[in-house]
Order: sequence, then C-alpha cells, then structure tokens
Amino acid sequence: MIIDKIKNSDLYRFNNERILNAIKYIRETDFANLSDGKYELQGEELYAIVSSYKTKNEDDAFLEAHRKYIDVQYVFKGSEKVGYIPYNNQAVYKEYDAENDYMLFSERCDYILFNEGMFAIFFPEDLHKPGIKINDSADVKKIVVKVKI
Repeated sequence: MIIDKIKNSDLYRFNNERILNAIKYIRETDFANLSDGKYELQGEELYAIVSSYKTKNEDDAFLEAHRKYIDVQYVFKGSEKVGYIPYNNQAVYKEYDAENDYMLFSERCDYILFNEGMFAIFFPEDLHKPGIKINDSADVKKIVVKVKI
C-alpha cells in the first residue's frame, strides 16, 4: 500500500505504465463537475469510477481485496478513514467473486486518515476497508482508478 498527498506523487517511481497513467489522470482531471459513473481510459485495462457517498460505520463494512486490478484511490472532496491490514491468510467472509473482482474479510484492522487531496494505491495483498466515517458521517467524492494487473 502507498498513501500520500497527490502533490507528492512525483516522488514515487512506478514501473507500471498503467499506474503512471492513473496518477496522471488524477492529477490532470477536474473532478468538480464530473458526474458519478464509470469512465474508460484504456478499456478494461484502465478505467475510473467516480462516486459520491456518505461515510459509514466501521461495523457496516468489510475489508476487501482484488486479484485482477490494483486500486488507485483519490479523495477529491471530504475525508474518511480507510482500514488496512496486509493479507496473511485471514479467514474469508465472502469468497472471491471473479466477475466483480473482490473478496471480503471480517478481520480487525488499523485505520488511516484519508483526507481530501490524498491518494492511495492498494495492491492485491492489501486488504482495505474504504469509506469509514471519522466522527460523524460526511460527504465524500472519491475516484477509484482500476489498473489491470
């Protein structure tokens, strides 16, 4: 997992061209007037999902992991907590769904503040629980760029 401010993304050296394109898309796109939805950047190899939502309670969410895609997440508006724990043979809550590329886990995890202007990269070994409220439920607009492995 990598988490930092998007303005610091130049400090990282990525060998994956699609990750570089995901970061470039985040840095160069004005999301203020972009509607929620799916945006193809390079077909199914690289696409973005823009979503606006209210943050939720920790108990109302599960850790998730992916096999086919890396998540590059960016908080455009608002703040949330994101749960994180590295994969270490934890018990699976919901078996892998190949069509939607996710599996769920109900383990305990640590939380990181994920504030406006920050990005995170979650690799297949990174169990993550996004969209968690900090104190009170709040509005968030987030972009998730899916990078095919």
